[in-house]
This record gives sequence, C-alpha cells and structure tokens, in this order.
Amino acid sequence: MTTTVLQPIPYLAFNGNCAEAMSYYEKALGGTIRSMMKASQSPMAAQIPKEQGEMVLNAQLELPGGCYLYGSDSPPHMPYQGIHGVSITLNLATVSEAEKIFHLLAEGGTITMPFAPTFWAEKFGMVTDKFGVHWIINGNLYPST
Repeated sequence: MTTTVLQPIPYLAFNGNCAEAMSYYEKALGGTIRSMMKASQSPMAAQIPKEQGEMVLNAQLELPGGCYLYGSDSPPHMPYQGIHGVSITLNLATVSEAEKIFHLLAEGGTITMPFAPTFWAEKFGMVTDKFGVHWIINGNLYPST
C-alpha cells in the first residue's frame, strides 16, 4: 500500500514582479529556482498578447529541505488585489539563521513584530516584505509540552 505525503505549497500571486520576487527569495532563503516559465515560453505563447510575454505563468522555488514556494504574475483578467489573510512561517533551527532571513525579508518591507524572544521559540518576528508577502520567522522552536 502506498502512502501519500501531503505537502502544502504556498502559491503566491504577484503584480507583474514575480520574477524579481522569486529571484530575491532564491537568494534570501538559500533556495534554487527549478522553473520560471514566462508567457512567451509557454506552449500557448502564440495565443498570448505580446505585451504579456514577460508575465510569469509559473515559478517554482525549491527551498532547503525539499519544500517549495510557487508563484506567478496575476493575469490581466484577474486584477491583483494583494496578498491577504495568510502568512508564510519559516522555522529555523538557530536564532542566527532566523535573524539573517528576517532582516533580508525586511529590506524594503515593513516589520510588523520585531525579532524578539517569545514563549514558543527563542526568538520570532513578523515582516511584510517589499512584495507584500507576510512572513513569520521562528528561531529555535521550544519543544512542545
């Protein structure tokens, strides 16, 4: 009997800057972009208006440990309304790793909770990055009781 492993993958929509955002996350999070298909590269390229050729249809960023972050640009018929009601949480083994990522994601963004001690982790913080993505960063989670 085969057991299916479910791995939720955040799929982020961007306002025409998906390529920039995913390249930024690749560097900030230490990942590797596995795929970045633009409209001009798609099998449907002939049916997509030329002015939309640079629009990212699908990007896949592999993060350390094998998890993924996906993204695309919002298509013109689905106007971009920002990212609402969700945060991406990263649990890092050490405070130094977490703090480094926290500050990288905060560049050009807004710190909503400073990186500080808390009761579930040695330190945590919240930031909305320059692309409008909400992040929760935990450094050294305490064991559950």
